[in-house]
Amino acid sequence: MTNSNLFIETERLLIRPFKMEDIEPSYTMNLDAEVSKYTGDGGIVSKKEIERRIVENVFGDYEKYGFGRLAVELKGENKFIGFTGLKYLDDMDEVDLGYRFMKEYWGKGIATESGKACVDLGFNKLELKKMIAMVLPENTGSIHVLEKLNFKYEKEIIEDNQLAKVYTLIKEKNT
Repeated sequence: MTNSNLFIETERLLIRPFKMEDIEPSYTMNLDAEVSKYTGDGGIVSKKEIERRIVENVFGDYEKYGFGRLAVELKGENKFIGFTGLKYLDDMDEVDLGYRFMKEYWGKGIATESGKACVDLGFNKLELKKMIAMVLPENTGSIHVLEKLNFKYEKEIIEDNQLAKVYTLIKEKNT
């Protein structure tokens, strides 16, 4: 799968591979304590660390797996508002759906809309049979999004020294 297959357009969103220009707004987004509250990062992450994550993890995932986290823009705005996407977790042998958005875009259905597009990408283009999502128990907004996407609660685990709930979505046979 080429990076060109990672460009997704929904009713309101342009979902695309990260670019180096996304480092600054991604860093700014993570400076917001409310945004970072449920990320498991344990506080403010340096700009250098954000850059390393994008270069090594995101770009590396595109090369290695053909997919990864993707930048999100509102159509017509031409600016980074957050990210969504799938990530292969080596240690768990699972594909994880994740998303994070600037606070001013919360409560507008963007996580659900982008998540639905990523589920479609995973099941229909990448031919995945299953995906998971991990969320901190107190992140009720994210849990609500996962439930709207038909993810089902599976179990609790310790991830990055924190209790996390694991939700699972299995591809239906006829989709």
